[in-house]
Amino acid sequence: VQLQASGGGLVQAGGSLRLSCAASGSIFSFNRIGWYRQAPGKVREWVGTITSGGPTMYADSVKGRSTISRDNAKNTVFLQMNSLKPEDTAVYYCYANIFDGRRNGDYWGPGTLVTVSS
Repeated sequence: VQLQASGGGLVQAGGSLRLSCAASGSIFSFNRIGWYRQAPGKVREWVGTITSGGPTMYADSVKGRSTISRDNAKNTVFLQMNSLKPEDTAVYYCYANIFDGRRNGDYWGPGTLVTVSS
């Protein structure tokens, strides 16, 4: 299983950006899929997660400004971020816990950089 994130870039404060994460490989079902981020000099922090059969959860830092959605047919998850702030600058990583038909496994994408200018 591989995850590939895209959509990062440079955006002005107050702007919007949509990140995508496409999963490929032996995927039977998703247990959880979502996003983390890591700002320069800081630890990686959770952004939000879609849990199979459960609600979509968001960190307080992005709640109300971000929406995570899925395209099940394309095994793709999206992170729509609005009203971006300079403190949203980070490398964004998609993460998934996937059942491949035999076992559950944790997978990470390589990350995509989001830079928000003031």
